[in-house]
Amino acid sequence: MNTTYETVIGLEVHLQLRTETKVFCGCSTKFGSRPNSQTCPVCLGFPGSLPVLNEKAFLYSIKAALALNCAIQSLVKFDRKNYYYPDLPKNFQISQYDMPLSYNGSLEITSGGDRKRVRIKRIHLEEDAGKLTHPAKASYSLVDFNRAGMPLLEIVTEPDISSPQEAYDYLTALKAILQYLRISDCDMEKGSLRCDANASIRKSGEKKLGVKVEVKNMNSFRWVREALQYEADRQVSLLEAKENIIQETRLWDAGKMATISMRSKEEAQDYRYFPEPDLVPFMVEKTIIEEIRKALPELPEARTNRFVKDYSLSEYDAKILTSQIDLADYFEECAKQYENKKTIANWITCDIMAQMNIKNSGIIELGVLSKNLIGLLEMIDSQEISGKTAKDVLIEMIETKKNAYEIVESKGLLQISDRERIDQIIKNVLSKNGKSVNDYKNGKKNAMTFLVGQVMRQTQGKANPSIVNEILKKHLAE
Repeated sequence: MNTTYETVIGLEVHLQLRTETKVFCGCSTKFGSRPNSQTCPVCLGFPGSLPVLNEKAFLYSIKAALALNCAIQSLVKFDRKNYYYPDLPKNFQISQYDMPLSYNGSLEITSGGDRKRVRIKRIHLEEDAGKLTHPAKASYSLVDFNRAGMPLLEIVTEPDISSPQEAYDYLTALKAILQYLRISDCDMEKGSLRCDANASIRKSGEKKLGVKVEVKNMNSFRWVREALQYEADRQVSLLEAKENIIQETRLWDAGKMATISMRSKEEAQDYRYFPEPDLVPFMVEKTIIEEIRKALPELPEARTNRFVKDYSLSEYDAKILTSQIDLADYFEECAKQYENKKTIANWITCDIMAQMNIKNSGIIELGVLSKNLIGLLEMIDSQEISGKTAKDVLIEMIETKKNAYEIVESKGLLQISDRERIDQIIKNVLSKNGKSVNDYKNGKKNAMTFLVGQVMRQTQGKANPSIVNEILKKHLAE
């Protein structure tokens, strides 16, 4: 980006809370059900129906707020946000306006090797709208109200983010914390975590904010980064061409790798907020807040520091392992069963995570039990299989769900480490390859590679390579 300008970014994250029922009614929150099968008079806004606040959603909201260093509002009030859209059955959304559940939080992130504190302006609880779908080539749209009334937590930052990469790093850190709290699955493909971004540019060193543009429809952290980079470049181009930037909402089109104008940006007054008359304000007891605070789990940064201290891991390895709570738990399960923690870390961060990426799955879905991974490592230690063979066995373990020994035995992969047997095979190879022996003695070191290959060929690749090299060198030296 042109260094004459600087980017200013604020993020709004919408998190669907992991509750069994919706935020103001008893309808199920199960994903993937038949359209409009999880609705009732409350979430459809029928006259006379009254909302009742979901206690678990409320307590989850406090949990997130405390983990993000927020102050909790003593008096909780809900408001009506009024607007018309086809997927909003009541023509208003129950949300929070001037008295959010929590405020003045912060999240420390690392981006580009530097530490940065991103201030969190507010976290509030609200209900989700329905979902519009637009069938291809059809002259109509369809609406599914199953999502209407889902419990949403909106986490809003101050405009403290200075680059698309910082936005990406903030979202990654935030997602890890939310997963550690176990209040949401944070699955962007299911819409459990969604992000809108407000982006503007200004001359470097200026204090006044530029014209704000909201960017929507970004269904991965990568697309958030790409969309913000495109938007920053677009706004710089407009200014340099002496054109005005319009305050508006734009959609990210991943196919075109561009943002597209959607509508003019609404202001708060456009929504005609007023207190929700069907939900009375109430006080939050301090004892409840303190009980939740004391029950907070060990969060990613603290766990990273402990992994470095307790397991003598590098900060790099520790950060990777603690980036996902299930991965961190898996490592610790393995660490209880095996002495060399660095070896465990290497296998998880390299081979296992490579398979997770290939299969687009989590560590649990991959299906390699901790005891089975340790069994594989112990077979390497006992020289029953080589490290190279073990990598192939791991893939077979994932595909078949069998343990390492079952696979090695069924495929005849046990490594030959019997020194006497290997010695006899080497003697046989040397007797048949006198020319290569002479070449080696005349300084042709490639002959050694050839002789090792002949031994491995006779043993179908099962001979222990280190023992082969040791005995072969001994014979050639005689």
